[in-house]
Amino acid sequence: MTPIDLNADLGEGFGRWRLTDDEQLLSVVTSANVACGFHAGDAVTMRRVCELAAERGVRVGAQVSYRDLAGFGRRAMDVPSAELTAEVAYQIGALEVFARAAGTRVSYVKPHGALYNRVVHDEEQAAAVVAGVLLADATLPVLGLPGSRFLETAAKAGITPVTEAFGDRAYTDAGTLVPRTEADAVVTDPEAVVERSLGLARDRAVVSRSGARIAVAARSLCLHGDTPGAVELARRVRERLETAGVRVEAFA
Repeated sequence: MTPIDLNADLGEGFGRWRLTDDEQLLSVVTSANVACGFHAGDAVTMRRVCELAAERGVRVGAQVSYRDLAGFGRRAMDVPSAELTAEVAYQIGALEVFARAAGTRVSYVKPHGALYNRVVHDEEQAAAVVAGVLLADATLPVLGLPGSRFLETAAKAGITPVTEAFGDRAYTDAGTLVPRTEADAVVTDPEAVVERSLGLARDRAVVSRSGARIAVAARSLCLHGDTPGAVELARRVRERLETAGVRVEAFA
C-alpha cells in the first residue's frame, strides 16, 4: 500500500488573531502548509510555526496565495503573470528565512484557496506559479490536484508534482473540488470525513457529490486547520489510517 502524507494549513493568523491550533496539529500531521503573509500569517507567526515544525520533524511547505488578507485568499483575482510569479517567489523566500533559522527548510510549495483552484484549469496562471517556484528554488516539489494544469506544467518544467486529495471537500464527477460558493462543498460530518479519508488513502477513490465513485490517486491528504474541531478530527483520521494499515509519512 502506497504511503500517505497528511498535510494541514497552518500559521493562518495575523497579529493577535489566530485561526489554527498550530501546536496541536503539528503533533498529528507530517507536512505543514505555512501561510506566507498574503492570505494569512505574519513574520512572527511564520517563525513560530517553523520552529514548532522543526522540533516535531514535520516538513515545512510554503502555502502561497493571491495577495488577499481581507478575503483569506479565497476570492477570485486577476493578477498579471509577471506580478504573480514575483509574488510567489517572494512568499517562498520569506518562509525560507524562518525555516532555515529554525534548523529546517522549505520542502515544497502549495497554492492556497482561489489560486489553488484557478491553476487547476488556467494554464497562464499555472505557468506563472511554476515560474515563481523556479525563481525561488527549482528543486522544490509542488502540491496540487491530480490532472491539474498546474501539476502538468510543473512536470514539464522539471519540478516534481505531488498529487493531493481532500477528505472534507465534495468532489465533482470530473475529480475537481466543488466550489465553496455552492451548497455542500464542505463535508462537515466527522465520521464521513474519516471514512472518505480512508477511502482516498487506501482505495484511491472517493464518492462524488452526485454519488459516482471516482478515482483519485493522491500521495498527500489535506486536513483543513480552520475546520471546527480540526485537531480531534485530524487525530481520528490518522488513527483510522494507521489502524487500517496505511503508512503515514511525509512525501518530501
